[in-house]
Amino acid sequence: MSDPKNILITGASRGIGQAIARQAAQQGWSIGLNYNQSQTEAMSLAEELRQMGAKVICLQADVSQQSHVKRMFSEFDEALGPLHALINNAGILASIMITDVDETNVHRLYSANVFSAYYCAREAVLRMSTAHGGSGGAIVNMSSVASRLGGLAGGSAYAGTKGALDSFNLALAKEVGTQGIRVNAIRPGLIATEIHNVHGGIDQMKILAKTAVPMGRSGTPEEVAKVAMWLAGPEASYVHGSIVDVAGGR
Repeated sequence: MSDPKNILITGASRGIGQAIARQAAQQGWSIGLNYNQSQTEAMSLAEELRQMGAKVICLQADVSQQSHVKRMFSEFDEALGPLHALINNAGILASIMITDVDETNVHRLYSANVFSAYYCAREAVLRMSTAHGGSGGAIVNMSSVASRLGGLAGGSAYAGTKGALDSFNLALAKEVGTQGIRVNAIRPGLIATEIHNVHGGIDQMKILAKTAVPMGRSGTPEEVAKVAMWLAGPEASYVHGSIVDVAGGR
């Protein structure tokens, strides 16, 4: 990339977020690594990326809380300067049978997976939008194939959050498309990360993938990361309001 570019990745300390951060470093981006509780992992990743030559700042924030998000973006501004891309990757997976639903568990899931995207996108648009004095940029939202498949048993709440994110992605794209901001989403399928511990872990997901995925295997975080950074970069300059499935045909 010829010009310095700054990217903020939420939920960056592990799994897909970590892979996206590594891909961004390889492409020469300066990176804001958001984490909530995984400080050790975030600090270790930051040092790894610095060894690759990237400029990195670690940003602790619970992105389900708007006050945390506002503080995080201010810290990003001070450390790295203008924002050029946001990856809304933070989220949690939960198995909640409908008979176990209560105000606490459902609200927690929607706060982490949906409200966080609104709060972060708000701050990103205020910085990148040409209507607000910015120079444009890109937002990539991390959805899931659960939004169209419904997920596994107990997955109605999780699938609902991802369905909401799909709709949010399209609506936001229509709202800010003339303001220099491209908005797209990714729907990963069975990706081998520890987020699946709630459903038996990576090994169980690999077994499921052999029969549930047309390609016969689970995906890797790196395969998702490459698509995310393509959507964030100039090569996807006319891709807008789209959802890219990275799911092996599932």
